[in-house]
Amino acid sequence: MKYDVIVVGAGSSGSVIASRVSEDPNKKVLLLDAGPDYSNIEETPYDLLNSHRNSLRDHDWGFNYEPTRGREVDFPRGRVTGGSSAVNTTIALRGMPEDYDEWSDLGNSEWSWNKVLPSFNRLERDLDFGDEDYHGDAGPITIRRYPAAEMLPQHQAFLESAKQLGYPDCPDANDPDSWGAGPQPMNKLGRLRISCAVGYLSAARIRPNLTIRGDTFARRLVIKGHRCSGVEIENPDGSVEVIEGRLVVVSAGSLMSPPLLMLSGIGPEQQLQSHGIGVVVDEPGIGANLCDHPALSLVCQVKDGAFIDFDSPVIQTILRYTTEGSDKRNDMQIEQFSYAGKQGGPPMFGIAACLEYQYGRGEIRLRSADPHDHPVIDCRFCEDDRDTARLVKGFKDLLAISQTGPLADMIETVIFPDPMRPLDDDGIARLCRKLAGSGFHPCGTVKMGPIDDAMAVVDQYGCSHRVDNLVVADASIMPFVPRANINLTSIMIGEKIGEWIRTGPGRYGL
Repeated sequence: MKYDVIVVGAGSSGSVIASRVSEDPNKKVLLLDAGPDYSNIEETPYDLLNSHRNSLRDHDWGFNYEPTRGREVDFPRGRVTGGSSAVNTTIALRGMPEDYDEWSDLGNSEWSWNKVLPSFNRLERDLDFGDEDYHGDAGPITIRRYPAAEMLPQHQAFLESAKQLGYPDCPDANDPDSWGAGPQPMNKLGRLRISCAVGYLSAARIRPNLTIRGDTFARRLVIKGHRCSGVEIENPDGSVEVIEGRLVVVSAGSLMSPPLLMLSGIGPEQQLQSHGIGVVVDEPGIGANLCDHPALSLVCQVKDGAFIDFDSPVIQTILRYTTEGSDKRNDMQIEQFSYAGKQGGPPMFGIAACLEYQYGRGEIRLRSADPHDHPVIDCRFCEDDRDTARLVKGFKDLLAISQTGPLADMIETVIFPDPMRPLDDDGIARLCRKLAGSGFHPCGTVKMGPIDDAMAVVDQYGCSHRVDNLVVADASIMPFVPRANINLTSIMIGEKIGEWIRTGPGRYGL
């Protein structure tokens, strides 16, 4: 069968695109994912339903990355329909209006704040602030915040300590004008994680024109001339076949979309040739411009371990503010974690400072021409001194919170960093350059922008500049990371491009 639209990757963008495009009953849509597909809640494993903890093993790609030079650690990503939305912490933040206006200023006028806000509103059912004009109340993704009565003692203490230091109360972190400390907006109901598989695909499955195939690995795109005509896939039994489509939408995510394109002959010429891959199009921007949020954590042993419960929600609160001297509003997040370490060990919790506006850039490279080989993920955190300086300030603010009020009263001792280490600016900077880790929000690796930007791979509608009938639509097209966890932004990308394909098919060759 030849499909009208093939969507490769059923994650936070791909699920949405398949759902929106298949609203047109005359379009045959195929949604592919390398991970398993669970067609109903009864079949869905507990690790995907349980939003109190991230799923890190059973539905994970097994990636590693280098956050800073010389060390490699795990980089969890969801391998299942729903993608990382099915395994993540369910933080539902949007970022700052300035982020999207800056995207627009880079030549992507359709992505200004005023033009993305309707899509943010469309995707959400905000149970707390749905009557505000900057929120939605009828979308597929349910969002709520923990009220004070449901907050764990350490989160109540975190908010009170922040208040004592002068940070304002922030009841809605998605209010475009807000800052301060308050509850995290989260896409969960009790334990149930409202992933894109739950919110979007569960309702779309009944459509006869939508086919969902799990356990189907995309090996490469089929490119004839400069036109994409389909996808070469590998079935669970190891057999390989080609599926034809009039339009192919790559939504494999910011870590897997670049390798898929490069394995198809679209990418940096020298890198492709070094792996023996024939070059279809020299695209130096593919795999470059890797953006993320560098973070550094404090780990504390607590005096009374009774409230450290590994079955409790991992996070409930957030502090957002502007670091001293920064011209980027709300460029810092400080987050209290309910627990740290291992069950059975000393009772501990963590607090993280996470830099939200990042100047530094990393890259993704092919490890080999084997489609199953994981890519090289090189983040290069804090190699830009502007990032290091602001993360140092954020970590010092974190230390101040841990030494103030009821949160300080809970702490027996600091486990990390070693209390014997010097924690002046230079000492913290050394920690940042050596040990900063990912906020797990990678994006930017197939950047969108105008065709005269040599590093832009797709235009603002997701269409490839140099290959026909090919769209990329996921976190990889973001010009840079917004000041927020990126799940909602990835869903918003799916909403916008999915609607464009459905309502303006001519732009996409349909």
